[in-house]
Amino acid sequence: MTEAILLVGGKGTRLRPLTANTPKPMVPAAGVPFLTHQLARARAAGVEHIVLATSYLAEVFEPYFGDGSSMGLHLEYVTEREPLGTGGAIRNVASHLHSAPGDPVLIFNGDILTGLDIRALVDTHTASGADVSLHLTRVEDPRAFGLVPTDADGRVTAFLEKPQTPEEIVTDQINAGAYVFNRSVIDAIPTGRPVSVERETFPGLLEAGAHLQGMVDSTYWLDLGTPQAFVRGSADLVLGHAPSPAVPGRCGDRLVLEGAEIASDAKLTGGTVVGSGASVGAGACVHGSTVLDGATIEPGAQIHDSLIGAGARVGARTVLTDAVIGDGAQVGADNELKSGIRVWCDARIPSRAIRFSSDT
Repeated sequence: MTEAILLVGGKGTRLRPLTANTPKPMVPAAGVPFLTHQLARARAAGVEHIVLATSYLAEVFEPYFGDGSSMGLHLEYVTEREPLGTGGAIRNVASHLHSAPGDPVLIFNGDILTGLDIRALVDTHTASGADVSLHLTRVEDPRAFGLVPTDADGRVTAFLEKPQTPEEIVTDQINAGAYVFNRSVIDAIPTGRPVSVERETFPGLLEAGAHLQGMVDSTYWLDLGTPQAFVRGSADLVLGHAPSPAVPGRCGDRLVLEGAEIASDAKLTGGTVVGSGASVGAGACVHGSTVLDGATIEPGAQIHDSLIGAGARVGARTVLTDAVIGDGAQVGADNELKSGIRVWCDARIPSRAIRFSSDT
C-alpha cells in the first residue's frame, strides 16, 4: 500500500477558542485527538508510512504520537517555517517520501472527517492511469465550495470557483480534500514560495493536459472547520454515523472516559462525550456535546450541541445551546448562552449575567 502525507499545519482560526492552545488536529473528538481517527483509518487501509506536514503549534504532535509504532505506523514530522499553502506544504515534505516517481502518494487534509474508501481511491488512480486523483463528494448546496465537474469516465474537466448564480452551478460535486498524487507531480511543485493545489497546481495540471481523475464517494463527509461542525463530528463518531476504529469504547448515545464522574440522574444523550476527570452534576442534561478533560457541569445545567473546554466550569442551571466554552473558562449559575456564542479561554462570567442569543 502507498505512503501518505497529512496536512496538519493550519491555524484553525475559525475554530477559536478551541485552537487557542491546541492545533486543530489535536482537539479531542470522540475522546481522542481528531488526528488519531485519521491515522487509524489510514492504517486500516494498509498505509504504513505517513509524513505529517506541521506548522502551527508543531511541537505538540510528536510528543503525543511519537514514531507511530503504537499504531502500527512509521510517522515522520516536517515543520513548515513560513506559510506555504497546501501545495507548498506537500512539496516541503517530499524529501521524506520513499516513493519512486511513478508511485502513488496519498494526501489528506487534517480537518476532514470522512468515511472515504481509501483503497478504492488508490485503485481508481492506478486503474485510470491518472497523474492525480481526487476524492469528490456531492453536496446539496455547493455554493460555498469550488465545483469539480467530470466527464462520463470520471475525468476532471474543470475547477470552478464558488458559484454566484444558479447558472454557474453545473455540478454538485466538490473537492473533498483527499488526493492521490504520482510522486513525480509532487516533485514538480515549485519550492520556496506558497502554492495552492486548489488554485494553482490542479488548474495548471489540467491546462497542461495532465490526467486528473475524480472518484465520487458519497459516504459520510464533514468539514470540521467550525466549532458547530466539530461538535457534530465528535457526536457522529460516538453514535457510529462516522466510521473510525479509534473511538475508545462502543458506539452509542454517550462516551464517558475513565475518571469522569456522572451523577446518577444526569442525562447524557446524542453522542455526548465526557472526558477524563470531568464531572456532570445531578439533574444536568448534556445532549450532542463534548465535555473535555477536567471540566465541570454543575447540577441542573442544560448543555445542547456545545463544547466545554478542558478545566472549564458551567454553573448550576445555566443553559448552553450551540456554544463554545474555552479551556479554563467559568460560566456562573443561571446564565443562558445561545446561537454560536464563544467564551474565550479563562474568561469569567458571573451568575445571572447573560441571557443572550446572537439572533436577537
